[in-house]
Amino acid sequence: MKSLLKISILILSLASAPSNLTGQTSQTPSDSPATRRLNELVQLINAPDRAAATAYIQKNYNAGFLNLSPMDDHLGFIFQVHDRTRGLEVHSFQTSTQTEASAFVKSKLTGDWRVLIVRVESAPPHLIAGIGMRLASAPAGERPARKLTEEEMVKELDAFVKKLAAADAFSGAALLAKDGRPIYKKAFGEASKEFNVPNRTDTKFNLGSMNKMFTSVAIAQLVERGKLSFDDPLSKFLPDFPDKESAEKIKIKHLLTHTSGLGSYFNRKFMESSRARFRTVNDMMELAKEEKLAFEPGARWQYSNTGMLVLGAVIEKASGQSYFDYIRENIYRPAGMTNSDCYELDLVTPNLALGYEKEFAAEGVRFRNNLFMHVIRGGPAGGGYSTVEDLLRFDTALRSGKLVGQEYVKLLTSAKPEINSPDYGYGFSIDKERGIVGHSGGFPGISSNLDMFLENGFTAVVMSNYGGGSQAVTSKMRELVLAGRESPMSKR
Repeated sequence: MKSLLKISILILSLASAPSNLTGQTSQTPSDSPATRRLNELVQLINAPDRAAATAYIQKNYNAGFLNLSPMDDHLGFIFQVHDRTRGLEVHSFQTSTQTEASAFVKSKLTGDWRVLIVRVESAPPHLIAGIGMRLASAPAGERPARKLTEEEMVKELDAFVKKLAAADAFSGAALLAKDGRPIYKKAFGEASKEFNVPNRTDTKFNLGSMNKMFTSVAIAQLVERGKLSFDDPLSKFLPDFPDKESAEKIKIKHLLTHTSGLGSYFNRKFMESSRARFRTVNDMMELAKEEKLAFEPGARWQYSNTGMLVLGAVIEKASGQSYFDYIRENIYRPAGMTNSDCYELDLVTPNLALGYEKEFAAEGVRFRNNLFMHVIRGGPAGGGYSTVEDLLRFDTALRSGKLVGQEYVKLLTSAKPEINSPDYGYGFSIDKERGIVGHSGGFPGISSNLDMFLENGFTAVVMSNYGGGSQAVTSKMRELVLAGRESPMSKR
């Protein structure tokens, strides 16, 4: 499948800098080979020309990097960055060595920040060996110096999102709330390009991996009710998965934190099968039955869709209900989430957004929908649907103790470094430095994020039916909410 999914992997896997980079910059970087290559890449992005970019890539990427993806994907990175930014301005360098340069770059479209990283070979002609890019906090000296009022936040956020939407770089809905009260809620773009149906604030967007939060809260509920323990071995519920020995080693807490050693059931068998075959947890578990542990449980962190799927099977065993019924009755219903579920996509569901991915072909930009790429029904690891309004309801219900007691809320939203999960709790991503917990979800045509700001009561939700579409808006919301903040999150 030729898609920007591969380019997304390039962007994320080759970048070593964290997304909340804050500070040390080099004011007078040396004119190193890596610095020169970074500036050349910026020039390509700022004035994308397919023929010129193709010639540059063929001449200046080394064989290992060039062969990592098809030429269309390498070109797609350049055109995609231009499409989302309308060009970059180099602000300052973080590092500038012979083999690696990283720089803060600013979007010409909206003024938001990224870090661009280029790695080159040590020997002349210093061919490019890797490229990385991440959204980033503004560098020192460029951040808001004081706390903003709600009115100032709303005005700046609205102008920012409107610029993205006008450039067709954002399609979806965005919501910012304080103490459960929305202060900004708007939708942009189209839920269906085929029929020119506009997105609304109650449009159902695909969650991607955000379902993992619901699965983890369900596990915490069952622990609270005495149906299981975080320290239970998987063998108590699935004695033969993936084999008897591994089932004894894997504990529930390992599955919740991506430290189980399991991988992803979105494998070759899934890609080559009819999506209609996989509608229940048992159906999906068939895809994972050949898996072997990549490492001893608790030894390290590795994102695992299979681990979360397995928790869905545990929920079914412990509760006596199907996963879908349990989540409806114990998460969605008490939280008031009336527009959320793992809908079957071959059945009619009103007000459901279709996902789209931009392709930058020789004849120009075109859109491809994701109908035949994704699951026909979401599950414990992701792929369900929700709205920005429902995700605010989920946040409110969770933080208020309506879904689980406060002791369990803290367990869910605290990192677990003791089992090598320093930035992930039980089903929730943890940014301790900035006091944010939540989760994101992404796939071609899917880009969603929930940020729960634990220090000040803000909630930020962005859901987009463009691949990567939520990222810039999420980053802007963080900048606005955290403006003027100096101290890191207090110990929890």
